[in-house]
Amino acid sequence: MLHVDLDETEGIAILRPEGSLTKADFEYAAALVDQYLEKHDFLRGLVISTRRFEGWDSFSALSRHLRFVRNHHRQIRRVALATDSAIGQLGEKLADHFVAAEIRSFPFDDTIEAQSWVMQAPEA
Repeated sequence: MLHVDLDETEGIAILRPEGSLTKADFEYAAALVDQYLEKHDFLRGLVISTRRFEGWDSFSALSRHLRFVRNHHRQIRRVALATDSAIGQLGEKLADHFVAAEIRSFPFDDTIEAQSWVMQAPEA
C-alpha cells in the first residue's frame, strides 16, 4: 500500500510505502499528482519515507512506477528518499543520471529534515 499526502499549500507530496507496491498504488499517486499539476507548473518536491523498501508485487507495478517517474520527473524540483534501506543510496545515485529533479537520501529517522530540504526548493 502507498499512502500519499499532498500538501497543496507547500507544493510537496509525501509518499509512505508499506509492503510490496502495486500497479494501483502508482496509478493512485499519479492521479493525485496530475490533479495538482493541472493547476500548477511543478511540484516543489516529493518525500518518500519508509524504514525499508519491500519492492513491487509484480512486473506491472515496477513498470507503472517507471512510467510515473518518466512522466513527472521534469515537473518535480526535489526528491528526498528517507529510508534505512540500501535502495535509498542506490536510488539517489542511479536516478541522478535519469531524473531532472535534485535527489538526496536521508536516514529514515531524519524524515522531518528530508521534508525541510524539499520545502527549500525554489518555487520558480
